[in-house]
This record gives sequence, structure tokens and C-alpha cells, in this order.
Amino acid sequence: MSEAKERIDALVQGNDVVLFMKGSALFPQCGFSSRAIAILDHLEVPYETVDVLQDQEIRQGIKEYSDWPTIPQLYVKGEFVGGSDIMMEMFESGELQQLLKAEA
Repeated sequence: MSEAKERIDALVQGNDVVLFMKGSALFPQCGFSSRAIAILDHLEVPYETVDVLQDQEIRQGIKEYSDWPTIPQLYVKGEFVGGSDIMMEMFESGELQQLLKAEA
């Protein structure tokens, strides 16, 4: 296992809710990351973020880890949920709230 994959795995397994994003929660660097943060903040769940712009190995590695080509990427209890579009669809249907409530 590569060092980047080991680091990603530790982050995913070590946090109940983790968002790999461009920028930080306070200063998202793209609209999709901003939307993902807005959804999580609205739901008032504790979460961790990882700024992929700060580490090229993580930026590329997370795409391989999930087999998903875009960022942001949300993980809940070690499971890949999806990007901001999927988060928005799940939020609008109530599915994301149920998933996060079940994990709380």
C-alpha cells in the first residue's frame, strides 16, 4: 500500500465524517467544495476536512482510493458517499440526514 493510500485510509477510518475538498471549511476553493461544506454545516454534524490542494499525493490518491474522479468526496463511517451533487440529492431527499443521524 502506498504512503498516500495509507494516510487516506487512516483519515477515512479515523473520522466518522470526513470531506476531502479543495480549500478549508473556512475558505473553500471551489463552488462544489463550498456547497458540500454548506450542507454539512446546515446539518450541524461534526466533520473533518482534508485540503487536497495542500498535498498533491492526497489529491491524486483520493481519486484512486474511491475510484471517483472528482473532488470533493464525502466519507461517512469509512464508506464513500459521493461528491457535492450526490450530497445535494441525498440532502434534498432526506437520505443524507438519515445516514448522518444513524452514524451519530
